[in-house]
Amino acid sequence: MPRITQEQKKLNRERIVGAAGEGFRLRGIDGIGIDELMKAAGMTHGAFYNHFSSKEDLALEVFARGFTDSLAALDTIRESHPGAARAALDAVVEQYLTADHRDHPETGCASAALAADAGRHGAAAQAQYQRGLAGYFDTITELVRESAHEAGAEPDPAESREQAVALFCQLVGALVVSRAVAAADPELSEEVLEANRSQLTAN
Repeated sequence: MPRITQEQKKLNRERIVGAAGEGFRLRGIDGIGIDELMKAAGMTHGAFYNHFSSKEDLALEVFARGFTDSLAALDTIRESHPGAARAALDAVVEQYLTADHRDHPETGCASAALAADAGRHGAAAQAQYQRGLAGYFDTITELVRESAHEAGAEPDPAESREQAVALFCQLVGALVVSRAVAAADPELSEEVLEANRSQLTAN
């Protein structure tokens, strides 16, 4: 039987992380087992341990990868609005609080989809989540400060940070609440998204 090349091993690992990223976001870390994850990745249960020592080890990789991808998307929005930080902030809000993002947690932001899991899965998971939050808070703080400069104001660093933390937490909270009632009351779910979009883009 031919040996698996390092390139193929890397690709297999990526497939596992991809399947787990979608599965964990959609159903939670405890909501899907290794057998099902490996089936989704097109591999056997036994192959899992060629890449990860445990499901918790995989979960840490999913946290890290999820935030890397989300922060890259945030940077793309920022870069698409050069010299227009307020427009970039509005674009972040408008792209985050959408029905599509609400309805597809498996491909959405790790912050909202994995927040409860981070709280339940101990210090290592929380440390990965914290690193992701730090990236979000830093980038949004910079945008808040740039927006103030563009408006002719001199922003206070502490106030800019406070605004950034509050803005991002409101984004995540609104998305989580809208998902919580989407099937039972679609109109209320949309109202939650719209009310927060309106409030956050009016400032």
